[in-house]
Order: sequence, then structure tokens, then C-alpha cells
Amino acid sequence: MNTRTIRTLAAAFSLTAALAISGCSGEAEPPLVVKGAFMPQPVSDKMAGAFMVIGNPTEEPDKLIGATSPLSDDLQIHETKDQKMQQVQSMDVPADGELRLERGGNHIMFMGLKSTPKVGDKVAVELRFEKAGSVKVELDVKERTYNAQAPTSTADHGH
Repeated sequence: MNTRTIRTLAAAFSLTAALAISGCSGEAEPPLVVKGAFMPQPVSDKMAGAFMVIGNPTEEPDKLIGATSPLSDDLQIHETKDQKMQQVQSMDVPADGELRLERGGNHIMFMGLKSTPKVGDKVAVELRFEKAGSVKVELDVKERTYNAQAPTSTADHGH
């Protein structure tokens, strides 16, 4: 009976270890990737915008559902349609695609800033996604006139 108990325990331990290892293997999708995150230096402490490209290398679509920052207690997701800005509850991040938050388009709006960041400062933001959870990002504070150059598609065939 002792040998049987030891074998049973060894088998249970092996199965548990195998399950734990497989749960930590390459099964998990890579996280979302945030590039080019910046905030133009705000004109006042009333509001500011945040812009970036959120890449989703996974096969599963996701949604940007919120954002928080020590700079403001009120961060809003805004979409721009027909040159009109409106707050929305979420934005799609397509599978194997990207969500572009850029000037004149969709963006994150900081309302009621606690301070006014200057060029060269960094602003911490935590983006919340429906599936990927939270992603921490640092926004580079740029000149008010700064506009990021849109990178060419990764499908570009550089000759």
C-alpha cells in the first residue's frame, strides 16, 4: 500500500507540474504594444490630449475601455466623426491590427488637470483593455505644435 500511495502521489505531482508548466508556456498571446505615446504641452490646466498607436499582435480583437492617470481624475475616450468630438465608452483594437489615437482623430482627453506638464516631462497613464487588462504607458510631453509622423504600414514592401 505504501508503494501504491507513493506512485499515486508521484503521478499527481507530475500531472500538476505538467499543467503548471503548460499554463506558463507560449500559449499566452503577446501583450498589446503601445508606440509613439505623447501629449502636446497643455495650454492650461483645463484639458489635454493623449495620442499613440496601440498595436494588437494577437488573433483576438480587444477594446480600450478606460484610462487613469495621476495627472487627472477624469480621463475620457473620445472619437472624432465628421469633425465633431464625442466621448465614447470604448474603442476597438482589431485583431492583428492597431488603434491609432492621433491629432484630429480619436484620442484620450484629460479633463481638469492637477498640474500643467511642460515639454520634456513624462505623464504616467494606465490604459485598461477588455481582454488584455491594464497596460502602463508614459506619455512624452512635446511642443504644442508637435505632430507625430505616421509610420508606414508594416505591410510596406520596401524595394
